Amino acid sequence: MPDEALSKSPWVKHYGHIPASLSYSDGSLWEAVFVSAEKYPDTPALNYFGKTINYALLREKIACCAKAFKALGLGRNDKVTICLPNTPEAIISFYAINMIGAVANMIHPLSAENEIRRFVNGSQSKVIITINISAKKIERIINDTPLEKVIVVSPKDSMPLLLGVGYQVTKGRGVANIKHQKFISFRAFMRGADNFIGDYVVESKGDDLAAILYSGGTTGEAKGIMLSNLNFNALAVQSFTMCDCLAPQDRILSIMPIFHGFGLGICIHTALYYGTTAIILPQFDIKTFHKLILKYKPQVIAGVPTLYEAMMRNEKMGSVDLSILKCVISGGDSLSINTKEKVDAFLKRQGATVQIREGYGLTECVTGSCLNPISSAIIGSIGIPYPDTFYKIVKPGTHEELAFGEVGEICLSGPTVMLGYLDNEEETRRVLQRHEDGLTWLFTGDLGYMDADGYLYFKQRIKRMIITSGYNVYPQSIENIIDSHPDVLYSTVIGLPDEYRGQRVKAYVVLKSGVKATEAVKNSIRKYCTVNITKYAIPKEFEYRDSLPKTLVGKVDYRALELENITGKDEKKEIYE
Repeated sequence: MPDEALSKSPWVKHYGHIPASLSYSDGSLWEAVFVSAEKYPDTPALNYFGKTINYALLREKIACCAKAFKALGLGRNDKVTICLPNTPEAIISFYAINMIGAVANMIHPLSAENEIRRFVNGSQSKVIITINISAKKIERIINDTPLEKVIVVSPKDSMPLLLGVGYQVTKGRGVANIKHQKFISFRAFMRGADNFIGDYVVESKGDDLAAILYSGGTTGEAKGIMLSNLNFNALAVQSFTMCDCLAPQDRILSIMPIFHGFGLGICIHTALYYGTTAIILPQFDIKTFHKLILKYKPQVIAGVPTLYEAMMRNEKMGSVDLSILKCVISGGDSLSINTKEKVDAFLKRQGATVQIREGYGLTECVTGSCLNPISSAIIGSIGIPYPDTFYKIVKPGTHEELAFGEVGEICLSGPTVMLGYLDNEEETRRVLQRHEDGLTWLFTGDLGYMDADGYLYFKQRIKRMIITSGYNVYPQSIENIIDSHPDVLYSTVIGLPDEYRGQRVKAYVVLKSGVKATEAVKNSIRKYCTVNITKYAIPKEFEYRDSLPKTLVGKVDYRALELENITGKDEKKEIYE
């Protein structure tokens, strides 16, 4: 830790026995998992619907998958898109890709066709591993991409036998069986390793690119965030250390999705780095949350505020003993003081001796880089920085550091900060800046302040971004799609407070001259959005107007629309739940 940075780190005194600086591996991601396999070969690494894969078997499957990728001709720096929910195949593939020196391009399995095309083409992926329900979308766009092979996974592939049969009967029948020379099942793909002869392990260093995740950066549509081996490995060491209560062989409820920094970095890589068991599910249903707790008895729950709001609404949770919990973490969105107090009271009633701990981070540093200490949490604060991570508050648009208590842009520096944005040097230079102290700082685009003890407080986002159920939604991208409908003149999208989701998406639509807002037109626009927009980003409300308020320079005044909703102005609207 640089001496100058340490002198400006008042939070260090709150670490207690936690060291201010840690040691990190300079190796790859798969190596960290293999170390766990050496230490805990018989410990379950993954638990999928009650079927477990221990660390020894996980190691074998990763190596086999790496050979299968090599058999397809993939190697160092090649890109492979993973378009999967949380299944064993997703995790095995992720580490196998790392093992051959390739790069995992992680995308949402419910992405719309145009998004899949853009993410595949932007990364120049040669291979995509997809869930079966998305295969038809990929078939329709495959000729517009560099894809050479499509590997298809069914959620039932790794399920216990009887459960898999039940899935096929109830949900699998409607999935198309695609006959295309570039499509292959995951099982057939894995058999390609049988006849492979040659080297398949590529030595990688900490600074080598490991994965691409997607976020909005500080402006505009989603950008590819390039993350290194060190970014993930440092996160694992920092997170486990800051949690300060976990042990190998603990069980973590890993329901945050693998294509999300929180899910991949914390719920998967940190879990496997330290020999814990990741309980994974391809789809999470809050109505059965009580069954998950009763069946798997996890020591750790990590999720977005929406999860905890819904947890308290599950009436059957009232009879569940939560005394086994060691750590309950909230990230991905702001946790209101009111929600924290309600969750803490709920946990106490159910026998837990822990409170929910709020953290802060963004995909540009994988995920969390700040967390409330276990013994000195402050309500309303997002906590203190991780070891080797430095925070400061600057006057927006400058390097000028502000005094304690002054609100400005949150900046951070540390070993989890991204390499940069994929093929976007201009935005990278804007967000990653070397300051006079010699450190490279990430400008988060968020406003907040730091108190004299080094605790951080989040205020609001500078960027115009909506977070719904922990997912980032970028209004401009949604507007572009709505505006491309033949009956639409223009539109504006805003985020509204939502007790369950945190925010919900609302669209204001102005139709072209002569077009009336009939039910047929409304249904057409709604269907158009369903086809072209990722499910979680589809507006929940549509309001049709003849015109929208404008600023003095002629732009749509979306802030005025937000204010109208706050003041309760009653307008005709279409609500879809």
